[in-house]
Amino acid sequence: MATADEIIARSSPSRLIDHNLIDKEVESLCDGMVRYEKRPARRRDGSVAEGLYNAWIVLNNPRQYNSYTTDMVKAAILAFRRASADREVNAVVFTGAGDKAFCTGGNTKEYAEYYAGKPQEYRQYMRLFNDMVSSILGCDKPVICRVNGMRIGGGQEIGMACDFTVAQDLANFGQAGPKHGSAAIGGATDFLPVMIGCEQAMVSGTLCEPFSAHKAARLGIVSGLAPALKVQGRFVANPTVVTDRMLDEYGRVILGEFKTGDAFKEGQALIRGGEIDLGPLDRMVEELCAKLLETFPECMTKSLEELRKPKLEAWNRNKEDARAWLALNMMNEARAGFRAFNEGTRETGREIDFVKLRQGLARGIAWSEALIESLMPGAGK
Repeated sequence: MATADEIIARSSPSRLIDHNLIDKEVESLCDGMVRYEKRPARRRDGSVAEGLYNAWIVLNNPRQYNSYTTDMVKAAILAFRRASADREVNAVVFTGAGDKAFCTGGNTKEYAEYYAGKPQEYRQYMRLFNDMVSSILGCDKPVICRVNGMRIGGGQEIGMACDFTVAQDLANFGQAGPKHGSAAIGGATDFLPVMIGCEQAMVSGTLCEPFSAHKAARLGIVSGLAPALKVQGRFVANPTVVTDRMLDEYGRVILGEFKTGDAFKEGQALIRGGEIDLGPLDRMVEELCAKLLETFPECMTKSLEELRKPKLEAWNRNKEDARAWLALNMMNEARAGFRAFNEGTRETGREIDFVKLRQGLARGIAWSEALIESLMPGAGK
């Protein structure tokens, strides 16, 4: 009886139809700020599975913490479609360049300098953003979010659209909405209640306080956690985070919470004096890809479709209303919030004076350019 290798070798390649929308490389659409790479797939024993690959989609804007521009969003949509249609692709790895950030969301410079005050333009942008999220949720291959650094704001939203999250343990997670003039309705308000429960979703979506990768793992939005900090040649856990199961004065488990005061500063100093090595993260990603490789492909796709339904149903129910509201919000709070972040500095801060805004609105002051200018960081000083 012929072996599987012999049967494959004797078969003539079929003429296959190309199901991609365009025949251009995605890098050409955004000056290389999204990279599409096919890396050889490996079995669990480490050997290469000839002719099979894992597709890596890499947000390549590290100077701006891998925030996505409009052109990057277009390229990401096409990249996920390409990976989904590629018969040779086993799994998709979605990540960012460098070791500082997976993604911090939309590019605030573009938001502040182009979209602010232009609701119709931003509505068109949000069509593209919605299509990017949908392209992740609709990918026929399992999608792994490789969190190489911060996953904040819209970065958290596209990350939660993925099927798996594997993170280096120095990474931070969270939302930025009400702190910067928006609401986390690009997916977070759909996904968070499903993934971590209503109470913790409320905390993340309203208070916008970043939380550690260790807390993300405890909450259930990270399935694999890898060390990244090397000190004197040895890997150590994130020293700014409580990694032992401890109780606070109210008896609550605080595993994964950030340390406070001098302990936090000492941890930061240790990070600055150490070396970041993402080797363990990459090995964890490869191990997960290898496990996915050794499954029936059609059964895998059907399993993905079924397991995604809670996220997908919430997303499809709300995405168009969210798009309309976000567009209109560009006339006032988003216009102020994105400008403040873009124009502020470390010295002045990057947030408006929230108390002044609330005081003015309580007295019936209308939104105007003068009001926005008065709220900018450092205004009147």
